[in-house]
Amino acid sequence: MGRTGLFDLEKNFAFYGAYHTNPINIAIHVLFVWPIFFSALVFLYFAPPFFNLPNFEFFLFGNNFVLVWNLGFLFTLVYSVFYASLDLKAGSLAALLCVVCWVASSFVANQLGWHLAWKVVLVVQLVCWIGQFIGHGVFEKRAPALLDNLTQAFVMAPFFVLLEILQSVFGYEPYPGFHSIVQAKVEANIEEWQGSKQRLIS
Repeated sequence: MGRTGLFDLEKNFAFYGAYHTNPINIAIHVLFVWPIFFSALVFLYFAPPFFNLPNFEFFLFGNNFVLVWNLGFLFTLVYSVFYASLDLKAGSLAALLCVVCWVASSFVANQLGWHLAWKVVLVVQLVCWIGQFIGHGVFEKRAPALLDNLTQAFVMAPFFVLLEILQSVFGYEPYPGFHSIVQAKVEANIEEWQGSKQRLIS
């Protein structure tokens, strides 16, 4: 039985791919997507804890920091489980990166403190989002996917950026034929979009 909705990897990656065909735009997203995720976790570090559980205290680079069981942890858990469910190999790597981001962002947030951390997060988020809009407007010449599908922008993007790297650099496919199937769907999506643009012009 084929997967549907959020778990249809072919359909969702093809949708993402149709908005990211220009090499410069792809590079911009590779550079900026994960910092958006990381900085969001820095911000969420300061959310109150959910559970009355003992925190884990770590010692790193001569400094102590604490992992908090709060919204940042839940955010990381949901993303990790979801990515692993999409594809065991690439998804597990993405899940590991999510956990690494959670731990590292906790350290950064602990060192910065709230009064500095929110300012750093704001700057990172603005730079990264503006960079991606420039990538779409100047190089891709197509509005970003978030205008059509918010889930793609906020849930799928980190995993798809990683999958794009694994595919381009190592030739990785979740299963044989995945790339060719997705590429055909990407081309169909672009053709449909170009046709709708032409109809609007005429």
